[in-house]
Amino acid sequence: MERIRVGTASWTDKTLIKSGTFYPRRVTTAESRLRFYAAHFDTVEVDSTYYALPAERNAALWARRTPPGFVFHIKAYSMLTGHPTLVKSIPKVLQQGLPNNILGKNQAKEFPKEVVEAAFDMFRTALIPLQEAGKLGCLLFQFPPWFVPSPGAYAWIEMVREKFPHHHLAVEFRNWRWLTSPEKERSLKFLKDHAISYVIIDAPWIKGWEGPLAVTAAIAYVRFHGRNRENWFKKGIATVERYRYLYKAEELKRWAAKVEEATKEGEKTFAIFNNCYENYGIKNAKMLQHLVQEA
Repeated sequence: MERIRVGTASWTDKTLIKSGTFYPRRVTTAESRLRFYAAHFDTVEVDSTYYALPAERNAALWARRTPPGFVFHIKAYSMLTGHPTLVKSIPKVLQQGLPNNILGKNQAKEFPKEVVEAAFDMFRTALIPLQEAGKLGCLLFQFPPWFVPSPGAYAWIEMVREKFPHHHLAVEFRNWRWLTSPEKERSLKFLKDHAISYVIIDAPWIKGWEGPLAVTAAIAYVRFHGRNRENWFKKGIATVERYRYLYKAEELKRWAAKVEEATKEGEKTFAIFNNCYENYGIKNAKMLQHLVQEA
């Protein structure tokens, strides 16, 4: 099992905590929840860093509160992937470099180059405690649907690699053009040439749910987003409702075999459940753990 690790995309999801289905009543603090989670799983994806730049203090606490060998994967801040970014989430020191037309908005997608450069630097620096503790896994760059194959898109990914020359990087595409021929072959070769993990996905926006099984770096990275296609494209609903899907055993049996196959091509595979609705991700992660053990 050391070569295959299974976890979820959060240990602090509000619906998980509110459901009372995983954490015992006595487990009520940030520290005790992480320690309890780490007693059940040996890896986790940090989702909060997408909404705000991580703090070095928090990274140090995460490293201290988890056992040796535990691995954190960090989701890139929204500004670093071209997503709309809440202006209030931007550190005050960076807000000083923003023009008034951006400061007056709730969120924005385009920022001065020097602000983006500084955000990259702050993101990297904040993760040093995890890196020094040997607990930093992949930096996950989840690109939006409008991030389509183009010279500019390839240049952005290349720039990300230059910013993090010694880190494990993983890229998730949410536009189908990256995943279909002839662009698929080009994009996968590009990722392989730059030692970047292509994120293998099971998701509502994929025809047939399952994306291509491709390993482009030493680490294979798999993400499960659920199959709630109706809610995924519905407007005016809470984000958490899009992930309201509990995988069935027969669906994960197929994936247990695919995870095994991916591990043969790389050195290690991480499987992360992002169907974080109540305890759905927890239940499915445990289910996949057992299926992989049986296999």
